[in-house]
Amino acid sequence: MSAATLKLGRFTASPCGGVAMSIHGQETVMRPSGALWLPETRTLVVADLHLEKGSAFAVRGQLLPPYDSAETLGRLEAETRATGARVVVLLGDSFHDARSEARMAASDGEAIRSLAVGRSLVWIVGNHDSEGPRSLPGDILDEMDLGALRLRHEPFAGLQPGEVAGHLHPCARLVGRGRAVRRRCFATDGQRLILPAFGAYAGGLNIRDRAYTGLFETPPLAIALGQGRAHPLAFGMLGDD
Repeated sequence: MSAATLKLGRFTASPCGGVAMSIHGQETVMRPSGALWLPETRTLVVADLHLEKGSAFAVRGQLLPPYDSAETLGRLEAETRATGARVVVLLGDSFHDARSEARMAASDGEAIRSLAVGRSLVWIVGNHDSEGPRSLPGDILDEMDLGALRLRHEPFAGLQPGEVAGHLHPCARLVGRGRAVRRRCFATDGQRLILPAFGAYAGGLNIRDRAYTGLFETPPLAIALGQGRAHPLAFGMLGDD
C-alpha cells in the first residue's frame, strides 16, 4: 500500500477518500464514487449504470428529468481521468432495457466512444442488457477473469471467493441520535465483493435483506458512499429499512 494510507485493521483509508482492501488476495480500492479501482492492472470497474432509465420511464408515462445518462457518464469520465485507467469494465445492466441505446442522445453515445479511446472498454452483460451494445465500441463478455478475481454481473449462490459482482445495488442504513442515513455501499467479507449501482437513477437494496443470505462467509462490511469519502461500517451497526 501507499505510504500515504492510514492503517485501519484489515482495510486502509486511501488518499482518494476511498477504502483499500485485499479481496481474495488482490489489492482493490473502493472509491467514494462507487467505482472499484484495481491498481495492479489499472482497471476501473463500475456496475449497474442503467443508462436511459429516465427515458424508459417517460415511455410509460412517468416523466423524470431526462439527464440521468449524461450525469452518469460524466461521473464515469471523471473517474477514468482521475485514475488514469487503462481498462474500464462495465459490470452489467449498463443499459436499462433493450431499446436504451436507440433512445440515447448522440452526445451520450460520443461520451461512451471517448471512453474507449486509448484504453480497453469491456461490457459484461446483465439481465437488463443481455446482448450488450449494438453500435458502441468495446468487448462484450459474460464474465471476465482478472488475476484472482472473477468479474460478473449477478452474484452466484453460495460462497464464491474472488467474485466481483453487481446486480443487487447494495445500500446501508445507519441509525443514530434519532436520525437515519441511507447510502449506497460496497458489501464485502474480504473474499467476494458486491458493487453499488453507479447509475444516477438506480435504486438500492439494503444489505440486511434476505437476498444477500448465504453470499458471505462472515457478516459483510459495508463501505458506504459519502461526499468525497467512503465510510467502513460494521454489519452490526446497520439497520433494516
